Amino acid sequence: MQIHLSDISSSEGKSQHYSVAFEMDTITFQQGTFPVLAKEPVELTITNTGDRVLELEGSGLVTVGIPCDRCLEEVRTRIPFEFKRKLDMKLTDEERVNDLDESSYLTGYDLDVDRLVYLEVLMSWPLKVLCKEDCKGICSRCGKNLNDGPCGCAEEPKDPRMAAISDIFSKFKEV
Repeated sequence: MQIHLSDISSSEGKSQHYSVAFEMDTITFQQGTFPVLAKEPVELTITNTGDRVLELEGSGLVTVGIPCDRCLEEVRTRIPFEFKRKLDMKLTDEERVNDLDESSYLTGYDLDVDRLVYLEVLMSWPLKVLCKEDCKGICSRCGKNLNDGPCGCAEEPKDPRMAAISDIFSKFKEV
């Protein structure tokens, strides 16, 4: 959704609250394309703090389907976000392009809320997603999800140089 900012930017001290629907159905970046499974409206307040500087404060929640890092099953991952940014409306479009932070979600007096939220979601993206803490992953040979049970592939021969370490780990498993 686009919000036109000329009324707010011309009225010092003016504040406007918006409840805006996040309209993107997927999040796409270098890691791939991920479905947006649920989304709450973005609560956004825009305040003219004087000298044509606008302060954006907002929050929201997006739920995205992200594959488990071990077994690749889709995990419903809640990504809450909050932001507080200042926009200098005295800058020209050309000057704004040089400011990497504003260039992608602000064009002239039009604020692209979806693009702003997209950037916030990327900054809040989890580093690692697991379907459960003890996820067993997938078999490196046949690709079967080991959470569903053993796959039946023969175990690879162990490196004899690792025998002593293997013995230590097997003793801890028995306890």
